[in-house]
Amino acid sequence: MQASGTNEIKYEEEYVTNSRGMELFTCRWLPAKESPKALIFICHGYAMECSITMNSTGTRLAKAGFAVYGIDYEGHGKSEGTPALVMNFDYLINDCSQHFTSICEKAENKNKMRFLMGESMGGAVALLLHRKKPEYWDGAILVAPMCKIAEELKPNSIVIRVLSALSKVAPSWRLVPGPDITDVAFKVPEVRQKIRANKYCYKGKPRLRTAYELLRVSRDIEGKLPEVSLPFLILHGEEDQVTDKAISKQLYDVAASTDKTLKMYPDMWHGLLYGEPPENLQIVFADIIAWIDKKSNFGNTRLEKELKQEYEHKVKSDL
Repeated sequence: MQASGTNEIKYEEEYVTNSRGMELFTCRWLPAKESPKALIFICHGYAMECSITMNSTGTRLAKAGFAVYGIDYEGHGKSEGTPALVMNFDYLINDCSQHFTSICEKAENKNKMRFLMGESMGGAVALLLHRKKPEYWDGAILVAPMCKIAEELKPNSIVIRVLSALSKVAPSWRLVPGPDITDVAFKVPEVRQKIRANKYCYKGKPRLRTAYELLRVSRDIEGKLPEVSLPFLILHGEEDQVTDKAISKQLYDVAASTDKTLKMYPDMWHGLLYGEPPENLQIVFADIIAWIDKKSNFGNTRLEKELKQEYEHKVKSDL
C-alpha cells in the first residue's frame, strides 16, 4: 500500500484481486483528523481513471469530511486488462460491488451512510450497482449519467448490426468511428491537454466489444428507469454533447424514488467534475456537498434498521 497526503487528508493506493484473478488498482481519500461523515464510492467514466483525473474530486470531498473510494475498472487506468476493453459490463459491476461492499462491511464503516457517485459511464455503473443490491445504497450522485448515448455520438443502425456481429469474433478491434470525446466533453483547454498527456487515459477509437457493451447497457438502463428507487441527485450540463440530458430529465420524472433532485447547469458541458472553469466547479461541488450533508445529517431507514437488528442480536446474545 502507498500512502501520502496533507494535514487535511490522507491519500492511499493499493491493488486488489478480482474474481478472475486480475489486479485492479484502488485508491482512497480520507479526512486526516476526523471520522468521515459518510462513505462515497466513485465510479469513473469510460477511458478514464481515478487517481489522476478524479483526484481533485476525491480531495474536495475528503476535505468536506467524507471518505472517498475509487477503483479503476478492468482495462482502465492502472488496472490489468486490455486498455479500454469491456468484454462484459456485468464483470465490471461485480468487481465494483465486491470492492465497495467489502469496504462498507468493515467494522469502522458499519454505521456509515453509503453513497455512489458515478460520472458519465460511471453513472450507468452506479445505477446497475443499485439494481444489483436495491436496498444497500443510501443514495447516488449521478453526474451526466450514461442512461443513453447521445444521438450525435450513436452509430447508425447498419453500423450497430455490424458492430454486434464483429464484436463476437474480434472484440478488441478498434474500428468504431466517432468524434474525439475529449474535445466535446471538457470545456477548459488545459484540462483537455492534461487528459491527453495522461498515459492512463485511453485515447484510441472504442473497441468493438466495448462499444457494443456500452450500447447494450445504455439501452437496458433506458428501458428500466422506473425501477430506480434510491435517493439521487442528477447533475447535467445544458451544453452536454456526450450523454443525453433529456434522459436525465426522464429518469427524474419516472424513477420510483421519492427523494430525487435534478440540477441542470446552463452553459456547462459534460465534464462537470473537472472540465469546467473554477467558478463553475465551485457551484457544482457546493450542490453535491450540500446534498450529501443533508442526507448524512438526517440518516435513513436502512441504517436505522441495521442498527436495530445489531442491538437486538446483542441483547439476545447477552441473555
